[in-house]
Amino acid sequence: MTGGPNHETRRQVLYWRLLAGVFTGDQQSTLAQASVGIVDDLGLPLAVLDPGISIDNVVQRYPEMKDEFERLDFSESKDSEAEDSAADDSANEAPRPIGAADVRTAALVSKLLLNVFATGSGQVSATQLAGWQSDANWLRRCLGEEQAGAVQGVLTGLEGELVSRMRLREVLADPHLAAQLTPSMSLIEQLLRDKHNLSGVALANAKRLIRRYIDEVAEVLRTQVQQTSVGTVDRSVPPKRILRNLDVDRTIWKNLPNWNPQDERLYVDRLYYRQTAKRTVPARMIVVVDQSGSMVDSMVNCTILASIFAGLPKVDVHLIAYDTRALDLTPWVHDPFEVLLRTNLGGGNDGPVAMAMAQPKITDPKNTVLVWISDFYEFDRSQPLFEAMEAVHRSGVKLIPVGSVNSSGHQSVNPWFRERFKNLGTPVISGRIQKLVHELKNFLD
Repeated sequence: MTGGPNHETRRQVLYWRLLAGVFTGDQQSTLAQASVGIVDDLGLPLAVLDPGISIDNVVQRYPEMKDEFERLDFSESKDSEAEDSAADDSANEAPRPIGAADVRTAALVSKLLLNVFATGSGQVSATQLAGWQSDANWLRRCLGEEQAGAVQGVLTGLEGELVSRMRLREVLADPHLAAQLTPSMSLIEQLLRDKHNLSGVALANAKRLIRRYIDEVAEVLRTQVQQTSVGTVDRSVPPKRILRNLDVDRTIWKNLPNWNPQDERLYVDRLYYRQTAKRTVPARMIVVVDQSGSMVDSMVNCTILASIFAGLPKVDVHLIAYDTRALDLTPWVHDPFEVLLRTNLGGGNDGPVAMAMAQPKITDPKNTVLVWISDFYEFDRSQPLFEAMEAVHRSGVKLIPVGSVNSSGHQSVNPWFRERFKNLGTPVISGRIQKLVHELKNFLD
């Protein structure tokens, strides 16, 4: 009878230590000492109690623990708890007693959550940032895709706070420390903000990290885009009468009335060919990106995406960045690295200035898509901007307003604009960048 309550008490001690560490930053000596005894009795290493040691380091030192961490599945535990609760309600059964395995799981869960959410204070080294990023990835895997998406905004905020506590210029000036940095959106944002203050080795290392991050994101986006059709079949052009265009199935079907049962032969009096000619007029894609400080994540993603579409045949991509001024970045649209180095983060929003640069690029409305990425918080020019965008839409241009396409999937969008875009039949896209890729593929197909 004493085994169950003892295990339950031990589990509670570990979770109370976790809560104290996350919310107060103080694990309290009594809870800490009790946790040492619990972990020791479980046969776990004391490294499980040290939030300064990453999960990767734990499993490197103790390979037998790798499987245990990989088996942690918060999504499954949630479902099973709900099922247990439903079963208890229906059958009126007593809850399952807490065992040693549950206490062991509590120790591992506490380790993971403390590493991710108890980030402390003070300076952060490149090694510490890389360790936190690795632990955050462990948490995402344990949560599963759906629940990980729900906490991604919190993780992005924590990562940004850690990056802000780094002496980034000193780290970049040291090739050894700079090599330990793992590119992330938070880090790239800091580098872009500080690029004008960097020089020499520090600037070279910053550019290397930006380039590495761009290449990694581009590889993911390129996979999503590579199946895109770049032009529809032009039915007005007669099919080319060559063997590789021969439509065998249609030819047989159309000539079935010529089947002769006596000699069992099909007499073909007409051949049918597939139409393969595509439209020769390229689709024009105009991407307008708000480069104010609140839109960095979307700006980076969409700049990379624009470069990928610019590499497709029959797609003519133009890129404009703006805050209170507009900058035509089309000459560098094939190289997102060069684009990002030419942007200046911060400032306000003056959409009509960007629209004045974009409108002359619309020469064939029915064959043009205008992608406008912004939170749409304008100064006092909301009405003029919306009226201009409405006119562009009425002319036949495919208008795609984008509130955010970023890692967190969360972004505040001016509700005044959101409601009007919805009524116009062009709702604001917000969330994962796959949504924008899908819209662009539909336009090009």
